[in-house]
Amino acid sequence: MLLNVFSTPRSIEGESLRKRLKKRLSENTSTKTVEIYNSFDIVGDIAIVKLTESSKEQAALAANAIMGCNKGLKTVLAQASKIQGEFRLRNLVCIGGEDKTVTTHREHGCFFNVDLEKCFFSPRLSGERLRISRLVQPNETIVNMFAGVGCFSIIIAKTVPTAKVYSIDLNPAAVECMRKNVRVNRVFGKVLPVLGDSKAIIEARFQHCADRVLMPLPEKALEYLPTAVTALKTSGGWIHLHCFEHAIKTEESMDQAHAKIAAEFKSLDIDFEVPFSRVVRPVGPNWHQVEVDIRVNG
Repeated sequence: MLLNVFSTPRSIEGESLRKRLKKRLSENTSTKTVEIYNSFDIVGDIAIVKLTESSKEQAALAANAIMGCNKGLKTVLAQASKIQGEFRLRNLVCIGGEDKTVTTHREHGCFFNVDLEKCFFSPRLSGERLRISRLVQPNETIVNMFAGVGCFSIIIAKTVPTAKVYSIDLNPAAVECMRKNVRVNRVFGKVLPVLGDSKAIIEARFQHCADRVLMPLPEKALEYLPTAVTALKTSGGWIHLHCFEHAIKTEESMDQAHAKIAAEFKSLDIDFEVPFSRVVRPVGPNWHQVEVDIRVNG
């Protein structure tokens, strides 16, 4: 009997998925091998896991092991495709529990309705959402260019009640979830959901109004950076940007991100500084998600 579990073991209630699966396998002598990525996401009462080709036949076994790690889970979904398309969606297949993709996720005292089939959502950015919210000052105006279901925006509004967040997203399903989340979290009038392309929306409505701009969509952040600058007040402000970089070492990823940002600001002839940057997480072999705090000087 052979168990192959990829990635770093994740411990839930004192026992990792690797150990749970091993126990399940020991009860099933007909199963010789199961392969599964040990790292998986939990969104509300739904777990999302990656299966290898050889483990798909044992998907139900894997789902039972995952649900055994956390009694609050009602559904296990397998990721059947890469994240793709303009809305960053992936195909999901139910392999255990209730066949559903809609859930309510709790984070930092806030509640987020999300349809994982129609909206991009990553619980792995929880720490970043809290970090940004703690940087916001009273009475700031924020433009969130890629708001999704509103997590960054709502956590900011709950942390700093005098802040106002213009929360833009291109995905109608995400904006609909965001509107529900605004009501549930009682931040109506503080978080203002806006449907549309953030470049066009800012050019039409939000020129030179923001103290802070959020850019948590790595695929488009550098492309949309000039627009983000125009959203800031003429006195300057902050841009929080995420991007993907390919490098062997994490330090090289940050250096590459800094170089690209510097080139963009040089072309805009705008003074700036980068007081903080870090690698948020690996997203593939030698690929890293990098976050950069940019101070734009007026």
